[in-house]
Amino acid sequence: MSPLSTLAESLVGSEIVKLGNAINERKAQGEKIYNYTIGDFDPTIFPIPMEYEEAIIKAYQDHRTNYPPADGLLVLRQAVGDLFRRTEGIDYKNDELLIASGGRPLIYSLFKAIVDKGDKVIYTVPSWNNNHYVHMNDGAHCVVDVFPEHNFMPRATDIEPHIKGATLLCLCSPQNPTGTTLEQVELERICDMIIAENAQRKENEKKLYLMFDQMYWSLTFGAIKHHNPVALRPEMKAYTIFVDGVSKSLAATGVRVGWSMGPANVIGKMKALLSHIGAWSPMAEQYATAEFLNNTSALESYTRSFKIKLEERLQYIYKAFTALKEKGYPVDIITPQAAIYLTIKIDLKGYSFKGKELANQVEVSEYILNEAHLAIVPFSCFGASSNSPWYRMSIGTCRYEELDEMFAALEASFAQLEIKK
Repeated sequence: MSPLSTLAESLVGSEIVKLGNAINERKAQGEKIYNYTIGDFDPTIFPIPMEYEEAIIKAYQDHRTNYPPADGLLVLRQAVGDLFRRTEGIDYKNDELLIASGGRPLIYSLFKAIVDKGDKVIYTVPSWNNNHYVHMNDGAHCVVDVFPEHNFMPRATDIEPHIKGATLLCLCSPQNPTGTTLEQVELERICDMIIAENAQRKENEKKLYLMFDQMYWSLTFGAIKHHNPVALRPEMKAYTIFVDGVSKSLAATGVRVGWSMGPANVIGKMKALLSHIGAWSPMAEQYATAEFLNNTSALESYTRSFKIKLEERLQYIYKAFTALKEKGYPVDIITPQAAIYLTIKIDLKGYSFKGKELANQVEVSEYILNEAHLAIVPFSCFGASSNSPWYRMSIGTCRYEELDEMFAALEASFAQLEIKK
């Protein structure tokens, strides 16, 4: 076959979607698999709010099926602005808000609006898809490794050596894949660095922007609080572009309603790009989302019950992995803080099964899948080393009543291994 574009020839599709598809094929053939890979929800376990569903149906019955405005319905942008004035104390006008079909087109258009070929983009690993967006835009990868000692979240001192000359810093909190959050003091220090760096740049010089992905901001547990860069440092409003939406907060991944908030000039360019791509959120869903966000009692009630169901699964898994660790198995787990993810460690490399050594982490993952029927995502899918023993476990499809049998199968798979010499 003749070659295609340089981008097409070098592009790698989503590793997580590929893994999820392979698991679904095995399940379709009748295999029992506990599939905790993709960051999605089983609607039979976690349905969208009833009032939201009814509003979507009614919007279609009212024939809300034509093109929406390029920047989204005014009534929805107003509802989003009201939501964040109410919950986080930050104020965004209608021309500082952009609606799209979820977070992905917003991230893509943000990169296109800000990043030129060769521009330095700072992102941590593990993190979701930043490596691919940098590649698609010919940016210069500036990778910052983060570690379990700090819950796989960056500190200001990790970022500081790379700040000079950078165009974009990508942060996500609560974080995908780790389910952990940025501490207030670290986010404040990072904001202060960005403000100081931009103050030093010449008037006609490109500024350093922050992409702040807070798609999971409402899903925090226990004493954990979500911290917002603009709420902490109002000066950051000139440099911050938020990525957010209903995909995770309302278990509405397929509804496809996302939004960005940011400086009007950046939002305007993102809008222009999306007008050519056409990645608009459907008209009916936009009307329904505006109606539901304005129904504060229904929104708060759903969020409370949703978080209870998520947290009981997160805590069960955390306690079960802790028990396995206490029994001496080579596992570990980070205390859950937020989102729908747990960060777990399964360090079986060098152990043997029926005389065959598990020589690398790929073989460890295959062993867990084949013997424990547990499908999880290695951190290598999020930019980490292929030898990393850490994984993301997503609970969006987790049936609480299956957890006992899943952990029994997992422990049985550990017990039949020969200890490495």
